[in-house]
Amino acid sequence: MPKVLNNVKAVSEALDVAMDKWKEVVVYGEDAGYEGGVFRATEGLQAKYGEERCFDAPISEALFAGLGIGMALNGMKPVVELQFEGLGWASLQNILGHMGRMRNRTRGKYPTPLVIRMPMGGGIRALESHSEAMEAMYAHTAGVKVVCPSTPYDTKGLILAAIESPDPVIVFEPTKLYRAFKQEIPDGYYTIPIGEAFKIQEGNDLTVVTYGAQTVDCQKAIEELESKKPELTIELIDLRSIKPWDKKMVCESVKKTGRLLVVHEAIKSFSVSSEIIASVNEECFEYLKAPLSRCTGFDIVIPFDSGEVYHQPNPTRILDKMEEVLNFKF
Repeated sequence: MPKVLNNVKAVSEALDVAMDKWKEVVVYGEDAGYEGGVFRATEGLQAKYGEERCFDAPISEALFAGLGIGMALNGMKPVVELQFEGLGWASLQNILGHMGRMRNRTRGKYPTPLVIRMPMGGGIRALESHSEAMEAMYAHTAGVKVVCPSTPYDTKGLILAAIESPDPVIVFEPTKLYRAFKQEIPDGYYTIPIGEAFKIQEGNDLTVVTYGAQTVDCQKAIEELESKKPELTIELIDLRSIKPWDKKMVCESVKKTGRLLVVHEAIKSFSVSSEIIASVNEECFEYLKAPLSRCTGFDIVIPFDSGEVYHQPNPTRILDKMEEVLNFKF
């Protein structure tokens, strides 16, 4: 029977299904055992599967990642929870220097089926280092896959695909969307292919590419624009996977619309939008009707508490950018 779940419960559901399917799956992190995690994403798993398979880890992100690499090299499927993305700096030595390199370092002898989950982004008025969006840095790391689901259906399917993957995957979970809405999702096991985007709606005048929490903001902005100008139709693509990303779907869309707007909350410089825009410019230049554009966070340290709202793209900012691109004339 289908279940109606929000995003955080979809995380729990995915982990439960995986732990039932594979005895090699273990789940751990700060407060991830008895308390069920700071967002309660692992709630009930320790009671169901025992302390050896779902346990609390000490406050040492470097240890989390290193321990996970060792487990994965020895045939286990660890799922590591970092409480917040901005607390993961200490784990970078293992993630950047070891996790994605093991297959190459051992000449294919040892894959590293490790999943690291990180709540990311703003929207819950958290403290400093609790609202980061540094997905581009991890995507720049060879050998590591990066996904960022925005719906309960995608959350469950991508986490299960990540656990199934023989290579390491980082799963970014937008905190703003954890309990924002519910969706009916299939019961049991299913996966979503990593690297496959989802077209939320078809359109002919502008392609909007986004992921994570900004999918909701983009839908609101598009709804307002199309109500004001019903002659316009906007194509909205949710990347879902940041690396690898669905270049084929995005380029096919831009060749149809001739215009592109990329939206994310991470800072602008050296970002995911930079890669998308560079790739589209290389492959679709002769189809363009306007300069490629983006609506992003600013190149600053993420403001904490109430300052978040001034940094994150919102429907008003996105709407203004869409109109700017649509009104451009060569």
